[in-house]
Amino acid sequence: MKEDNTIKMLGLKLPTDPRWVNIVEKNIEEILTDHAYCEQKAASTAISLIVSFPEYTELVQEMVALVKEEISHFKMVHDKILERGWAMGRDRKDEYVIAITKFFPKGGSRTTQLVHRLLYAALIEARSCERFRLLSEQLEDKELATFYRNLMVSEANHYTMFLGFARQYGDRTEVDKKWQELLDFEAQVMQDLGKRETIHG
Repeated sequence: MKEDNTIKMLGLKLPTDPRWVNIVEKNIEEILTDHAYCEQKAASTAISLIVSFPEYTELVQEMVALVKEEISHFKMVHDKILERGWAMGRDRKDEYVIAITKFFPKGGSRTTQLVHRLLYAALIEARSCERFRLLSEQLEDKELATFYRNLMVSEANHYTMFLGFARQYGDRTEVDKKWQELLDFEAQVMQDLGKRETIHG
């Protein structure tokens, strides 16, 4: 999956600076710890959607499956940390997520709130997929490169699932407009990121 094709498929407007991988190479322990927390937070997001929107039965069913998958991914990353003789570090703020989740105004109808949360989730999964592709293609550590290649496929599937639900539960035209606006905003956020050994930073 080449960079241009990946960006086009995911809808992202700005690719990650490839030099980010050089930062990761020097800080494998840090990136694995950050990645582990990302998987943990993805599971928490799925649980939160179940708790907040229990009447959306199809969504609930998919989120139950997603919780299991994200927790299994967390274990896979945690095992990688242990295999290398390290212990998982402390959680840290995800500047990327903090920045993008300020885009939509608070409040609105339950449907509007749901759509906004689904679009945020889709975007986070899309950027994770793009970052995993870079790692899979450019890491000198071939074991980790293969690990990220396998995870990349899952993230792409999650992205399409969240975006699909947003379009299903909201007005399609309005949702697509909001999605493009969010992508434009994310591109601005990304201009200041890509300089740290974190999955999104």
